[in-house]
Amino acid sequence: MDWEKVYKDLKKLNWFSLLIMSLISYFLLSSSFTLGIILGGFIIIANFKVLQHTIRRGFSAHGVMNASKFFIILKYYLRLLVLGAVICYVIKRGWVDPVGLAVGLSTVFISIVSFGIRTALKTVTGEAT
Repeated sequence: MDWEKVYKDLKKLNWFSLLIMSLISYFLLSSSFTLGIILGGFIIIANFKVLQHTIRRGFSAHGVMNASKFFIILKYYLRLLVLGAVICYVIKRGWVDPVGLAVGLSTVFISIVSFGIRTALKTVTGEAT
């Protein structure tokens, strides 16, 4: 599987999932919940992009490490620390509903699962990828 194509599909699915969840929430739930979904989606999509960038810079196309293992792990934990600080700040300020934020933070997970299901169905039905 070509990573460029997979990553492009995942980016589209991320934004599509966030759009669908936001629209449903906008019409059915409170504005605080909707803002939580939107903000959580933006946070996790940015986090996914930074993770992808770190992995690409740390490894070559052939899987050989370009960077020190220490720096890759350090960047990973710094990214998680910043993510945790942003989530904590947003919740402490009371800007969003915590459950809505959690739903928004699941955007990338939902995209990856739907991509996997779609790929499996293509394989089972014999459709070309």
